[in-house]
Amino acid sequence: MSKTINWGIIGCGNVTEKKSGPAFNKVKNAKLNAVMRRDTSKAKDYAQRHGVPHFFSDASDLIHSPYVDAVYVATPPSSHAEYAIMAMKAGKPVYVEKPMAASYADCLKMLKVSEETGSPIFVAYYRRTLPGFLKAKELIDEGTIGQVLAVNIRLSRPMNQDEQEQTWRVDKDIAGGGIFFDLASHQLDYLDFLFGPIVKANGAATNNNSYYDVEDTVVASFQFENGVIGSGLWSFNTHEDAARDTLEIIGDKGSILCGSFSHEPIKLITDQGVIEFPYLNPENIQYNLIKQVNEAILNKNDCVSTGISAARTNKVLEEIVYREQLSVIS
Repeated sequence: MSKTINWGIIGCGNVTEKKSGPAFNKVKNAKLNAVMRRDTSKAKDYAQRHGVPHFFSDASDLIHSPYVDAVYVATPPSSHAEYAIMAMKAGKPVYVEKPMAASYADCLKMLKVSEETGSPIFVAYYRRTLPGFLKAKELIDEGTIGQVLAVNIRLSRPMNQDEQEQTWRVDKDIAGGGIFFDLASHQLDYLDFLFGPIVKANGAATNNNSYYDVEDTVVASFQFENGVIGSGLWSFNTHEDAARDTLEIIGDKGSILCGSFSHEPIKLITDQGVIEFPYLNPENIQYNLIKQVNEAILNKNDCVSTGISAARTNKVLEEIVYREQLSVIS
């Protein structure tokens, strides 16, 4: 492989417009060289607007193109496994949007092919590289709040129009579940980054709306391998006055309070009072992780978000929402 990695994007939709796509041309030794969308006119439009030399309407054509060294899969979760496996079998590293796949079973298939082919797979859990979330980890690792005892998540808001219109994010066959799978995956993965794998997870999920069938309200309890315990409440059908986005990490000498999506300053709360730390996000929020992925491919460096860690998050999501079904199947 050359010293510059030529990237190709499969599925150049909204997430690639600012969050990720432009970052590939800003990272040293990386270039966004091709994009694919089934609608040729939309693929061409994206390519022209972002200065991308090549565009395709067929994923296989992009994957097997000599202009592409590595593939970013940015389609809905149900096709992640198909495209990632195709790319890895073609000998090309893969960066996949989160959640890693629509099911834990698909994640395992992806990991198996990665091991067989030697092609690495990375997943877009970029909070593991953002300054604000890294600051929270630093405070914990330095013992600023003492021994961590528990964590608590609250994410609630009213239903939005996309959900009322039953987009793919609330279609289990495409997304794996509802908005919980889309958003809680970020939170649970970040906690995995802080405390290691979740080894026990239980939950209950209900649907309280007439627009879609998957869960809109979830409660969960979980325990990490280091003994820290946690709980969470997610609801996407509340009144606007009940909207909350809080992640609280509780220690025996203080606590850390932050939002998972609001990106308001992180608060360190101790006997000395409250200290705030800004998030300082990059312009393209996936930039830091994409930089790390690119360096991992070129130089065999470690990367904080791999298929192995991301698959664990898929497993926990299913244990929380579908435990009853899983137990029946098993």
